[in-house]
Amino acid sequence: MITAGIDIGSITSKAVLMKDMKVLGFDVISTGYNSEKSGKEVLNLVLDKCFVNIEETDSIISTGYGRNRLSFAHKKITEITCHAAGAHFQDNKIRSVIDIGGQDSKVIILDENGSVTDFAMNDKCAAGTGRFLEVMARALELDLNDFGDISAKAKKAAHISSLCTVFAESEIISLISAGEKRENIIRGIHESIGTRVGALALRAGLRSPVMMTGGVSRNSGVVRSLESRLGVSINVSSYAQVNGALGAACLGFR
Repeated sequence: MITAGIDIGSITSKAVLMKDMKVLGFDVISTGYNSEKSGKEVLNLVLDKCFVNIEETDSIISTGYGRNRLSFAHKKITEITCHAAGAHFQDNKIRSVIDIGGQDSKVIILDENGSVTDFAMNDKCAAGTGRFLEVMARALELDLNDFGDISAKAKKAAHISSLCTVFAESEIISLISAGEKRENIIRGIHESIGTRVGALALRAGLRSPVMMTGGVSRNSGVVRSLESRLGVSINVSSYAQVNGALGAACLGFR
């Protein structure tokens, strides 16, 4: 049996192809304006990569921000359920998932069967999300992919009092004008995210072991900040960015 999971996020679209509960391949592209088009494009990329025809897929499951836009999906499942399923597939000992995506952050608590027992979500503000980091990278004129390495060089964390994206950007511009080092500013950005998402995790009743998923999991500075804030080690797998799509593909076998 072959299943495909497609996760349409606000920034990126991900697809994972599985056969008999084993991953065949995955891909990630920018979502753009048209979710349906992005979903088809990322699915076709994975199908071509794995030499599989779409007619051979038994189930296509969509999830994420734009899941309802995919008319060709056989089923649509919330990202909460899919991220839980993806994490459980990777490591059935995981009891909490911290997912930071393009426009929201969420903490999901799992039981021993991988079922969701509780969750907390921030979807009202861009603070602490991928979009927040993108805005900060533009203000600092840096590549976001370099943030983790640069922040590791910081001697201290610059104080950033606001968690609002607009006000935080203004603070960063002021810090730049005052001659603050970029690495200290980035450390401060990571600390502000750690504070916000860490509080979300504690409200949800965080349990170890913990896995982090979503595009922001690639930022080692954010991971370090959360580990320090929560006092736990955080597992970031090679499937972290596509975990939602992976979970969707897993659920296609049910």
